[in-house]
Amino acid sequence: MTLLQLHAAATTMMAGLAWFVQVVHYPLLARVGRGGFPAYARFHARRTGRIVAPLMLVEAATAVAIAWRPPPGVGSAASVTGLVLVGFLWISTWTVQVPLHRSLQQAFSPTCVRALVTSNWLRTAAWTARAAIALGMLAQTHVR
Repeated sequence: MTLLQLHAAATTMMAGLAWFVQVVHYPLLARVGRGGFPAYARFHARRTGRIVAPLMLVEAATAVAIAWRPPPGVGSAASVTGLVLVGFLWISTWTVQVPLHRSLQQAFSPTCVRALVTSNWLRTAAWTARAAIALGMLAQTHVR
């Protein structure tokens, strides 16, 4: 598997996961119930982290490598834009989503769930854009 293929795979998996989480999983948080919610939120964080962390690390590492030295046929604008979006995603994850999840691990809060769903639309859009960029870069190398 080439660097671009690995990058596109990790990025498109994250985009798909982002859409699933945004449309299905996060809205269901409001239906878990107050009593067992903190335990559920802790379980969710552990289980989700096992999937998301490796994908985000691969995506970030390959984005840096591609921006540092774009493969033949890949424009620097696409690779740098993709890397900027990765930066946005990491900042958003660690400054918005992770604190909201930590808060929900202490107690259920409808306001916190709404903030999680609302703020995550930006990440979903960013991962969608990243997937388009990653697939576009991959296509550019196969057109030549």
